Amino acid sequence: MRGVTNVALLHALAESYGFGTSYRASNGLVTEPPAESFIKLLRALGLSLNDDPSDEELQFHLDARKEFWATRPMPPCVVATEDAEKHFNVHVHDGHFAHCWIRLEDGSSRDAYQDENWAPPFTAADGTVWGEATFHVPGDLPAGYHELHLESDNLDEVCPLIVVPASLSTNAEVVQDPVWGVMAQLYSVRSLDSWGIGDFNDLGAIAEAVAAEGADYLLINPVHAAEPVPPIEDSPYLPTSRRFVNPIYIAVEQVPEYGLLDEGDREDVEKLAAEFKAMNHTADPLERDRIFAAKLAALRTLFFVAAADEARTQDFELFCEVEGEGLRQFAEWCAAQASESEHHGAPKHAGEDPQELVQFYMWLQFIADEQRRVAQERALAAGMRLGIMTDLAVGIHPGGADAATLHEVLVPDASVGAPPDQYSQQGQDWSQPPWNPQQLAEAGYGPWRDLLRTVLRHSGGIRVDHVLGLFRLFWLPRMDTPLHGAYMNYDFEAMVGVLVLEAQRAGAVVVGEDLGTFEPWVQDELRDKGILGTSVLWFESVPPEAPRPSQQYRNLALTAVGTHDLPPTAGYLEGAHNALRHKLGLVKESLDELNATDAVWISQVLAAAQAEGAFDNSPLADVDFLDRDLGEYDDVEALVEGLTRFIASTPSAMTCTNLVDMVGDTRIQNQPGTNHEMYSNWCIPLCDASGTPVLIEDLPDVALFTRIAKASARSER
Repeated sequence: MRGVTNVALLHALAESYGFGTSYRASNGLVTEPPAESFIKLLRALGLSLNDDPSDEELQFHLDARKEFWATRPMPPCVVATEDAEKHFNVHVHDGHFAHCWIRLEDGSSRDAYQDENWAPPFTAADGTVWGEATFHVPGDLPAGYHELHLESDNLDEVCPLIVVPASLSTNAEVVQDPVWGVMAQLYSVRSLDSWGIGDFNDLGAIAEAVAAEGADYLLINPVHAAEPVPPIEDSPYLPTSRRFVNPIYIAVEQVPEYGLLDEGDREDVEKLAAEFKAMNHTADPLERDRIFAAKLAALRTLFFVAAADEARTQDFELFCEVEGEGLRQFAEWCAAQASESEHHGAPKHAGEDPQELVQFYMWLQFIADEQRRVAQERALAAGMRLGIMTDLAVGIHPGGADAATLHEVLVPDASVGAPPDQYSQQGQDWSQPPWNPQQLAEAGYGPWRDLLRTVLRHSGGIRVDHVLGLFRLFWLPRMDTPLHGAYMNYDFEAMVGVLVLEAQRAGAVVVGEDLGTFEPWVQDELRDKGILGTSVLWFESVPPEAPRPSQQYRNLALTAVGTHDLPPTAGYLEGAHNALRHKLGLVKESLDELNATDAVWISQVLAAAQAEGAFDNSPLADVDFLDRDLGEYDDVEALVEGLTRFIASTPSAMTCTNLVDMVGDTRIQNQPGTNHEMYSNWCIPLCDASGTPVLIEDLPDVALFTRIAKASARSER
């Protein structure tokens, strides 16, 4: 590339599509992506651009963009806020009348009111002269999904009108009366009856176990759908679909049809199950592919039994009707993938009856939804205020179901990632295709709404991974370097607004993972909408780089000691992350250097917690932490207990204790920057400090479990 003649024109064109032409990097410096980046990303949006576009070419596309908006009768979608008027522009042929009215969700109608607009007429390339008129929707409309209608003597147009709550009332309840809960990786927590991996029956059992200790909620990893047959992706954060659920979590024996199996089929399933139940007692990494293949075989048998039950068939058909075309498209994609698979996990006789296979994958979603509902009912019956909270991944696999069925509202030739920072000097490419902001608006945010409804169903709350992505996402041209990435801005009023509306209707709380680089106003916007942020003990500081005092933690936040991307607290205190990164050659520093650096900050945090009384009535009350190296702490369990007590003393609306900390586990669930060949990410079963597997049935008898639960109680503030 020789260089673009007019960078200003290129930037103007990029900005007209929503790109930011510069960003402030983690080092504080303003960074301007190269011209080549914008050319490739604009191509990804469908523009036909040469490698070295001339001024004339750039001006042509810029003019076309201007004409697109100036001759469009209505916006793609209008998003308003309850108790506030919302102004919007429409376009009709110049001199013609314009009338706008609203059809509400309940079928009633209201007028929109016209305002003054002295914008000059616009003459299109075909000679048609367009005039602009401004209207506003009244401020007393109910929250919901409505329609805006535009009538003129030669036009009759309609667009979605979404009215969203001003603030999330469900979150207001936990702000007024704070709660504590437990976070767990569902796949890692097994029972005597698990098939080598945690399932939805285990989910209810975990909730009951922690509820008995006073927990108000159980936060789990995303349970989005993975591949329909083995091999399947280990990471719950790279799903094939965010709307649908991973059938690997189905508890086979809890499917109602299991009781209808004949003796021979039951014996076959029991024999199959026995092999995998033996895995519950090993600390070896989980074997998802083998487990899923076995479950598919058993569930296929149950599917045929279910078809003979009229009442169950009716329930299944009703589920399919409610889920609509999206479920069928997902199941058709799954069936196609299964039919092409030669892996042993492919459903038996997959290719013989394609429609039957489609029905099978729809039925799996029906069963998974049913078991999620039962788990939530068990959690609430056990006394939890919120019950199950689930996690929403930031994106999807580029070769998955959503990428195929939602391609019209995605940008397949772009990838989401992160710019270079101190943790990854080359930046990150997450490989996930991003939402196309305009096409998502054209669809009335329907795909976003649909996936939220599924995730929120049978959930007392939702954690939104990388909530900053609802404001902007770092795009890079697919198969290019993150060094060539640029930020795409999203209509955050719409993205956040629909999230709040769906959560309000589901009666669920919302937590946004807002860690990372962002503009301060972003947190202000989330705060105003009542969305809780995320605070992590090890990341909280006040100038000049001192640990944040407990009473200075955010009120509107979920606060925890650690995250799933860090070792359990016991492991962190001994430098397990440094040992692993050094072993894998991910860092230049020596292990001693890494540990020495971390020891300084960790010692400061421990000393600050000590000064606030977190270790009172323990041998650690008078210990000098400032001269300790990692791994030199005398009583790690007491340290974890004290740090948990410190977090519980903060004013945060929600606090969270990691289940791995409650059993003394030290192994890392996920090491960022590694793949499966390097480390068994997302495959580590729950174990105690000695490496012995801990089952759900064991939890009440684990002394540390009870100690940490007591320290988690908000009453100790």
